[in-house]
Amino acid sequence: MSTGLRERLRSEWNRLPVSDHLKEQNQNGHQRLQEIKAQLHRNLVGRLDLAQLSNIEPALLEKQITRIAEEMIISQNIPLSMAERERVVREVRDELFGLGPLEPLLHDPTISDILVNGYNQVYVERNGKLERVDVRFQNDEHLLQIIDRIVSRVGRRIDESSPMVDARLPDGSRVNAIIPPLAIDGPALSIRRFGTIKIDMHELIRRGTLTEDMAYVLEGCVKARLNIIISGGTGAGKTTLLNVLSSFIPSDERIITIEDSAELQLQQPHVVRLETRPPNIEGKGEVTQRDLVRNALRMRPDRIVIGEVRGEEAIDMLQAMNTGHDGSLTTIHANSPRDALSRLETMISMAGLNLTDKAMRQQIASAVNLIIQATRLEDGSRKVTSITEITGMEGEVVAMQDIFTFERVGVDSEGRVLGRHRATGIRPRFADRLRRYGYELPSSLFSDI
Repeated sequence: MSTGLRERLRSEWNRLPVSDHLKEQNQNGHQRLQEIKAQLHRNLVGRLDLAQLSNIEPALLEKQITRIAEEMIISQNIPLSMAERERVVREVRDELFGLGPLEPLLHDPTISDILVNGYNQVYVERNGKLERVDVRFQNDEHLLQIIDRIVSRVGRRIDESSPMVDARLPDGSRVNAIIPPLAIDGPALSIRRFGTIKIDMHELIRRGTLTEDMAYVLEGCVKARLNIIISGGTGAGKTTLLNVLSSFIPSDERIITIEDSAELQLQQPHVVRLETRPPNIEGKGEVTQRDLVRNALRMRPDRIVIGEVRGEEAIDMLQAMNTGHDGSLTTIHANSPRDALSRLETMISMAGLNLTDKAMRQQIASAVNLIIQATRLEDGSRKVTSITEITGMEGEVVAMQDIFTFERVGVDSEGRVLGRHRATGIRPRFADRLRRYGYELPSSLFSDI
């Protein structure tokens, strides 16, 4: 940053009157820091030449602004302790370069969800439980600025004509924002964190999400190219489980991923990531998941991984599974394996093909091999509550059988759900297929002894 720009910043700050109550020791500390931060932020943001700043290396710019902010605080003789001074400077940096009051929450690895219900009400989820935190924005306008900063980074927009949007943060965290007039009480922001700690199958076993036997079977199912649907409610860990299962796909296969908001992080070298696009301000240019599924079929995929199937693309996905694209993976919102099949039927009917119920179920039965049910229990823990095989049709009904289930036995004194995973004793029909891929499933694996 040039000396002239530094001096101009200092001069502009000195022109700002510092309210007398900021210098009174008996005022509320939080309010005092917020007002100091607001004055400092207004001075730095409102009077800087943003076009000039865009030409400065970000790391150097952040360092220089930190130094100037510290000098401004000292020059006004504002009575702040060292800790308070560092806090004010850090929060101003967050306003300039990050997401303002949300930055500390985004750096907390224990937080899985950040829910902003308004400028003065913020909740987080830790270990599956919601709790309110002492974080707030200055006003609705401040919250709107942060929302706009998030969505503009991924080429999307939010305004009165388009008042809701899905986006993502650089770390892959999923973001949903909705503003007035749809949000009556002010802007609302939801951030589904993308875990900072890499979760693999060993970690899921350690957490009790599933057992080693279940993990061994699922690994074999992925490598043997079974078509798998992960079913579950909101926050049940479907995407996490999808990421873990996708890690078993051999590295020499070509994978196409399709998502509304890209958050899958596959480690294989041959991955093509596709993302939907909303319509522009004229209502044109929309690219749906169905468009992407159809296009993916022309890209010579070995596997198609759909982040979540939720509409008419279901029929194209099932047809792909039935026509040589074995080993496809996806997730679906449903509370049970049977409910997942019902939802698939509903989605197929949305495509307007006028198929009979029996024809739809035949498509599903011939395409899907396995449904994994993920559940978030009331104590916040996440479990694979069933692994269910689709065995075909019995009359006009899709036949299925549970291979593993989670058996609840009660709740302890601290509110933790007690239970265990158990095999049902049924040997799956896909066992022979897994054997051809080198996965021998001994009978003891399915015994509940």
